[in-house]
Amino acid sequence: MPKYVYDFTEGNKDLKDLLGGKGANLAEMTNLGLPVPPGFIITTDACRRFLEDGALPEGLEEEVSRHLAALEGQMGRRLGQADDPLLVSVRSGAKFSMPGMMETVLNIGLNDESVHGLAKQAGGNERFAWDSYRRLIQMFGKTVQNIDAELFDHALEELKDGRGDLDLEAADFRQLVETYKDIVRAQTGQDFPADPHQQMRMAVKAVFESWNAPRAILYRRQERIPADLGTAVNICSMVFGNCGMDSGTGVAFTRDPGSGHQGVYGDYLQNAQGEDVVAGIRNTMPLQELERIDKTVYDELMQIMEKLENHYRDLCDIEFTVERGKLWMLQTRVGKRTAGAAFRIAVQLVDQGLIDLDEAVTRVTGAQLAQLMFPRFAKDAETTKITTGMNASPGAAVGKAVFSSERAVELAGQGEAVILVRNETNPDDLSGMIAAQGVLTSRGGKTSHAAVVARGMGKTCVCGAEELEVSTKERRFTAPGGVVVSEGDVISIDGSSGAVYLGEVPVVASPVVEYFEGEGDTGDELVQAVHRIMSHADASRRLDVRANADNAEDAARARRFGAQGIGLCRTEHMFLGDRRQLVEDLVLAASPQEREAALAALEPLQKADFTEIFQAMEGLPVTIRLIDPPLHEFLPDYTELSVKVALAGEQADDKDRRLLAAVKRLHEQNPMLGLRGVRLGLVIPGLFAMQVRAIAEAAGAVPGARAEIMIPLVAAVQELESVRDEARAILAEAGVEALVGTMIEVPRAALTAGQIAEAAEFFSFGTNDLTQMTWGFSRDDVEAAFFSKYLELGVFGVSPFESLDRDGVGRLVRIAAEEGRKTRPDLKLGICGEHGGDPDSVHFCHQVGLDYVSCSPFRIPVARLEAGRAALAAPTDSGTR
Repeated sequence: MPKYVYDFTEGNKDLKDLLGGKGANLAEMTNLGLPVPPGFIITTDACRRFLEDGALPEGLEEEVSRHLAALEGQMGRRLGQADDPLLVSVRSGAKFSMPGMMETVLNIGLNDESVHGLAKQAGGNERFAWDSYRRLIQMFGKTVQNIDAELFDHALEELKDGRGDLDLEAADFRQLVETYKDIVRAQTGQDFPADPHQQMRMAVKAVFESWNAPRAILYRRQERIPADLGTAVNICSMVFGNCGMDSGTGVAFTRDPGSGHQGVYGDYLQNAQGEDVVAGIRNTMPLQELERIDKTVYDELMQIMEKLENHYRDLCDIEFTVERGKLWMLQTRVGKRTAGAAFRIAVQLVDQGLIDLDEAVTRVTGAQLAQLMFPRFAKDAETTKITTGMNASPGAAVGKAVFSSERAVELAGQGEAVILVRNETNPDDLSGMIAAQGVLTSRGGKTSHAAVVARGMGKTCVCGAEELEVSTKERRFTAPGGVVVSEGDVISIDGSSGAVYLGEVPVVASPVVEYFEGEGDTGDELVQAVHRIMSHADASRRLDVRANADNAEDAARARRFGAQGIGLCRTEHMFLGDRRQLVEDLVLAASPQEREAALAALEPLQKADFTEIFQAMEGLPVTIRLIDPPLHEFLPDYTELSVKVALAGEQADDKDRRLLAAVKRLHEQNPMLGLRGVRLGLVIPGLFAMQVRAIAEAAGAVPGARAEIMIPLVAAVQELESVRDEARAILAEAGVEALVGTMIEVPRAALTAGQIAEAAEFFSFGTNDLTQMTWGFSRDDVEAAFFSKYLELGVFGVSPFESLDRDGVGRLVRIAAEEGRKTRPDLKLGICGEHGGDPDSVHFCHQVGLDYVSCSPFRIPVARLEAGRAALAAPTDSGTR
């Protein structure tokens, strides 16, 4: 019989797969001797069995009963005991933090009898007891019984009638309990369950079921968390922060999660339970105020925070409760942080001797580096500041104000930039937060739901802007001075300063981009941190990083960003603009002489293009792909040309008639699988020869030029051999050496790579087309047509065009790499699809032994960092979370 339940004393922080992050860390704090309320953990194994079978696994209830009995013996009171009740919390806890996405129920064990026993425990504090009881019914009703939370909220607001939470008396809460029980009865047809064991059993099931709640699925998809992990359930003896003004609850960080600076950061709320802080429904006080309120507790908390940071060797996020002057630790975890804080903290920990530079590189991600490259507001711009809130998550966000997640998703889907404005966010707002450029709330602190989730996603967030009167019903907010912002009005928010501006504020390049461009302020603390991390990543990585660049300007920028060559120069981009006429001449050529004339006109232009690129790369390798798309893409639109000729009638220009005939002749139902790539070079005599001559002459004219000629869309070695032989003859005649290889973008090429390697000196994996052909997807069509549904159904967790499909496309890459090198051990291997700049895909490329990745210039720093992380054996999933 498998073991499904572990006491806090039995676990440790390394058992996150089994006990979830929250449970493993509660166990670790227990082992460290910290004040943790006793409890036990139901494992993720039990959750997975429950989700598979639809019922609690056999033997689980007996295990829970044994551990509950042991807990009751330790605490000296029984669950729900009328005169002296033990109460417990039931909380979710997955391996990876998913703040607010799954369920929590506090105060399990209260009913009409035990509420009096709880008041007795608290020295006759009836207000506290009835407040705790109404909280149980409210949380249980919402999370376990799926009752609309607004029904409870409205009942509370109606009872308050303008009063604050702390103004309510015991009689008010007693009345609220009866109102809440009426709501439960009306919505479910049953009374609120009075049996404490039934309450706990139902709460455990609800936590398991919340793993597949829509918001949890959406969050996992956003953060690329595997869907099959499941959640643990933590059952912990209750401690109470709502016993009076000598009690309270708080969240603390061992460093500022926004900036990374050391100090005292966090929020505290007197006479409250933890949900009040996280939900942001009451504005908190700074953690430093706790020193004034209770210096003994404050000093103990500071000692524990230092101990935890040194133990975990990282920024720790801590939840705690003070119960009548006694400190209790409810949770710790390695805290979510902004991108800038991640880099600063990594180098701080190196300087403190807690980690080395190898580990520092693995502590940051390419996704975080990409966030640091986003623009910021111009300092000298004319602005109209309307208020200032808390700088919860940095960045510069501009968009139309919207007041519901549904509207945010709707407008974002139409291409509009939006700012989601709420009094406070809750987990149901996740879709709107994802769709928005930034989030603005009038309530909540740096540890509120909005702040924590925004930081995790890298979204700009300003929270706790108390001066704003937000009316989500009327879809507007009022700022000081009577300024009214209605839905659709543009606002700008600065997550670094907390400032909120009316209208659009212009943005400028970030200092990190300026650093990569060679123009940044080397005295900037963040730039210094990035420089140290990037220098060590570059020194550690095995993979080279090249650029996808089609002109000298992009090539020069790529070099500044650290490119070690060009992995893909697409020659078809050079045929556009004013050169279309020459392509038309080639298509319309009625004789070999006319075709040769058209090619002769194109050749010097191509030579000039290649010369500029070779000069920009200054001796670094340049992989040039011969023309790939079908020729009709360079010709006029068939319908428009048909209409033009038809309207002209007998007076139609002869050239237009000939052009129409050529367009009609070249038209294909599926051009991506038609006459393109190597097929075009074989069918149109002299086309590839012209390009190879231009490459050879340009390389010969630029000292140190290193050309690599890539033949696209090869599916059979015979295709490649024919073009290769012609290319080598031209190169020999010009006295130029260049590698000749192919792009692996057809599944057959990957499966016959051993044969193709006999004729190719390098492979470059074109994973855009390889993904299309392996999945049978047309990228231009499917992403808008049904990808959202596929993501929703879990067919894949992320678009295969965004991150390499390891099981399918990745297997083809692995096969081609292994079989190609078996034939030609010195075969150079690279990737030039968009996956070359995707963090997770870079790790895969390292693992299968590729020599380089190639990506767009602005993604080069990300690829460099991830290549370093891969070499230092960073877990592959950490690059995506």
